[in-house]
Amino acid sequence: MNAAITQALTLFSRITFAPMLVRAMLLGCTMAAFVTAFSPEMLTGYMLGILTLQAGLAAVLPRSPWVTIAVLIAVGGWGVSTIWYDEPIELWRLVGLATFLYLTHSLAALASALPYDAIVAPEVLFRWISRALAVTLASAVLAVLVLGGVDRAGDRPFLLAALAGLAVAVGASALLSWLLRRS
Repeated sequence: MNAAITQALTLFSRITFAPMLVRAMLLGCTMAAFVTAFSPEMLTGYMLGILTLQAGLAAVLPRSPWVTIAVLIAVGGWGVSTIWYDEPIELWRLVGLATFLYLTHSLAALASALPYDAIVAPEVLFRWISRALAVTLASAVLAVLVLGGVDRAGDRPFLLAALAGLAVAVGASALLSWLLRRS
């Protein structure tokens, strides 16, 4: 037990700014996903404490299943909020939840690659975060355009939405395949 405490103190004394900043942003994005997903009635005392603990575990242990559990809790909270608590499905809330979940996933990937004592150039963090924000912005714009087209679809909006989603999935697969062959 004494060796574990010594190891934890050594780790704590060697922590650098960039890995802690990434983990703090991971904690913030996870909490923002929870707040966006859950209805206000659900975010009371003990539930907020449990969600904060879960987000903290995801931030401290980004290589563990706690990040996946956090994402599943947010998605489950969205489902419970819309079904059980009759929260309206609003576009801003759905786009916000998707954005925060993607940022949680992306920051967890970065945090899992950074040791606690890594020295990281600010440009690296800036490029990583700006790339992730560009992906979320492009996804939000595409979702709004697809939803706008679905409104004009007439009597078969779900068929058009399914076909548009299929086209986007095929396009993304083709792009990834092309990028893989290129490298």
